[in-house]
Amino acid sequence: MKTLLFEVKNGELDIDKALEALSVLPYEDLGFAKLDHHRDLRTGFPEVVYAEGKTNEQLCHIADSMAKSSSRVLITRASSDAYMAVKEVAPQAKYKEISKTIIIDNSPQSTRVSGVLVMAAGTADIPVAEEAALTAELIGNDVDRIWDVGVAGLHRLLAYLPVLRESRVIVAVAGMEGALPSVVGGLVKCPVIAVPTSVGYGSNFQGMSALLAMLNACSPGISVVNIDNGFGAGYLAGMINSMSSE
Repeated sequence: MKTLLFEVKNGELDIDKALEALSVLPYEDLGFAKLDHHRDLRTGFPEVVYAEGKTNEQLCHIADSMAKSSSRVLITRASSDAYMAVKEVAPQAKYKEISKTIIIDNSPQSTRVSGVLVMAAGTADIPVAEEAALTAELIGNDVDRIWDVGVAGLHRLLAYLPVLRESRVIVAVAGMEGALPSVVGGLVKCPVIAVPTSVGYGSNFQGMSALLAMLNACSPGISVVNIDNGFGAGYLAGMINSMSSE
């Protein structure tokens, strides 16, 4: 391993230089996974674990190691069985059934930054929307939630217009024809992050129709993440809101 040199001035360690050096230290090799424990130093948030495809034993090893090096751990797409296994090595872990996420949060309870709004077009879109909301919260944001305001009943959406216009960034989650982000984008001046879901009848192609509709949205200021990617949307919303508040 290469020796790292920390700059010392007048007998004092340069903290910024030290953190920069620490941020590129080697990962921890578990054999089946290589854990990037210093990602928090580089990006402001620890590495996130995707549970699908991993055994409960692997998740336990990963969660145990990450909980020892970070105050925040997020495991997405996890089953209740996986949670019960992880809880054996990390008793402080909590399971959010709707979003299928495991969360370990031992970070200092500081005031969260307001400004993030997560909305779901239909009740069936809530699991993806809740994944986005929980991710943004764990990053340090205060998140408002609005459910079941799809364009089939536009008056339900317009009832929340004051909340929409007070937001710094909005995550709009929708399946079916994926029209909600385009409508929201025409009502607000903040960025809108569109999340297509695989919810829909017939030839929705597991969310592909909603994805293409969002990519072709006529309203400006809309970005689009991949199908069912609530985590990605919540992470991006949290970053935008943090920068806006600064």
